[in-house]
Amino acid sequence: MSNPQAKPKSTRQAFGEMLAEVGGKHSKVVVCEADLSKSTKSELFGKKFPERFFQIGIAEANMIGTGAGLALSGFVPFICSFGCFVTGRYDQVRMSVAYARAGVRIVGTHAGIGIGDDGHSQMGLEDISLMRELPTMLVFQPCDEIETRQLIEYLASDAEAIKHPAYLRLTRQNLAPVHGADYKFKPGKLDVLKRGAKVALMGSGAGVQECVGAYDLLKAKGLEVTLVNVPTLKPFDAEGVLALARDHKFIFTVEDHYTTGGLGSAVAEAMADGATSGVKLVRMGVQDIFGESGEGPELYEKFGFSAGKIAEKILRTVG
Repeated sequence: MSNPQAKPKSTRQAFGEMLAEVGGKHSKVVVCEADLSKSTKSELFGKKFPERFFQIGIAEANMIGTGAGLALSGFVPFICSFGCFVTGRYDQVRMSVAYARAGVRIVGTHAGIGIGDDGHSQMGLEDISLMRELPTMLVFQPCDEIETRQLIEYLASDAEAIKHPAYLRLTRQNLAPVHGADYKFKPGKLDVLKRGAKVALMGSGAGVQECVGAYDLLKAKGLEVTLVNVPTLKPFDAEGVLALARDHKFIFTVEDHYTTGGLGSAVAEAMADGATSGVKLVRMGVQDIFGESGEGPELYEKFGFSAGKIAEKILRTVG
């Protein structure tokens, strides 16, 4: 489940490094920034390919329009900012990108309360919900460096993926490696990390790290759960969820996002459409409340989805 040789790394850092690599292989890849290239790590591409790097400034709406124009002209643009800022320009994303079916790669970094001290104004907590709602839009959230690198290659070169706009959600904080070197990202599919019984524990992005910690705590208590990583939030693997529902009595979802509109909602929709019965779904994440400043691990504890809080919730619920 993990690669002991790899070190923790933020998915924004992995993105920046891989983007600079794919730029050398794919000449149509271009990058637009909104004055945050040091934070999003797109500066790594800009230093290597300055002729394909466009600094738009603090004008995200203009950047979105520029990205759409580049995509419709045959380029593969990655447009970058904090998740809360770029998806906050929703009208431009809706009309210029999604409605126009422009193959823009919208990269939102600094996702969730995990960013810590910067506080709510910087925390993307509704971004997945917004992007999932848009027809034509693909939505991805990798959980570690290896998965991020494979996602960037996929978004830069896959012929079918390039036909669609896509949203990529990335972390500020470092994440421990979950996958080994043999991992292969499969678009639109659940990634089952461990097989257990009775309980399925599903996470996405930074939530996977907390789920891994909870898995270890639960195993020490004699409860081995099925552990699932969800890198693709749209198109969503509803059939995979129904398979889990057939084999388990409880499904828990964990996400550094509002519990409405994100992973938990996608699972609930799949279960409702599949007319499942006898399976209890518990959604863990940020409830109907604004984020706040604090250390990331402290906020995960306070908001109830640290590894310890997840394990406690499962043990209380399962009995």
